[in-house]
Amino acid sequence: MKSLFSLLLVLTLTQCYAQPPQEVSSEGLKEIMNLSYLAPEDQVVDTLQQLNLVLPEDADNPPLMLWIGGGAWSFVNRHMEMDLARQFAHEGIAVASVGHRLSRGAFSPGAHDVGVQHPAHVEDVAAAFHWLKENAAKYGYDGARIFVGGFSSGAHLAALLGSDGSYLKRHGYSTTDIKAIIPVAGAYEITDYYNAFANSESASAREMAKTHVMDVFGPQEDFEAASPSTYIDQLEIPMLLISEGALFNYTKVYEDIIWESDYRMCQILHVMDKDHAGLWRDISHSENSFTRNAMVDFIKQQ
Repeated sequence: MKSLFSLLLVLTLTQCYAQPPQEVSSEGLKEIMNLSYLAPEDQVVDTLQQLNLVLPEDADNPPLMLWIGGGAWSFVNRHMEMDLARQFAHEGIAVASVGHRLSRGAFSPGAHDVGVQHPAHVEDVAAAFHWLKENAAKYGYDGARIFVGGFSSGAHLAALLGSDGSYLKRHGYSTTDIKAIIPVAGAYEITDYYNAFANSESASAREMAKTHVMDVFGPQEDFEAASPSTYIDQLEIPMLLISEGALFNYTKVYEDIIWESDYRMCQILHVMDKDHAGLWRDISHSENSFTRNAMVDFIKQQ
């Protein structure tokens, strides 16, 4: 659990102030920041309901990865994912680093005064997917090859968007309009995630069962609907599922549920020599990351 806390500390930043779209080009990449994926009348928190788009300038109609950063559903910052986005763009893969509304994060000194609960986070991601499909021709990436990936809390949202079709259906799309999903180091069975805190030997961790898990997902009776594991039998697209050494057990619960189902379009990678924060740093910053290379290869194979 310690490594999760350390990453949350890294990702706990203040909310971004609203900025107009900004476009820059450097090192063969075009970056367009602060694109709103909702109509002005639909925006609730315009500083968060935006995305940053990174495009490889020398690629013709590249695939795109919709990427959702981590931060316990409460401290996600799309700008912190830009180094990761650039790494993939240099491999010929366009990336949209997507922000979403945040939960309050009452467990942290950086808690917001107000916050949302599930399903607001995934509803925002679904809206971003819709915007990216509709604007593919305008920005020059392939709208028929959109992958959805995410780290930590973003992994949960990627898996949920790809398996519970209700969120994309509201926008006229199906989960099969996603080419594949890449959840990295997430939690996919929310009751199990809650119990990890509630049954901890640490009093502060037990308190987080309420100030973190219930703050994000509401009462325990709502956990099943928020769990990607609930929708395994509805999963119809390929998945590359990645875990790390410290929080492997969360992925293992999901993996066991997959094995008990008929779903077989899944590749699983356990990166046991990295902890939670270490894996994020590796795929974001390492010059030659084995895990990032596996993600790139998976996208290109599709």
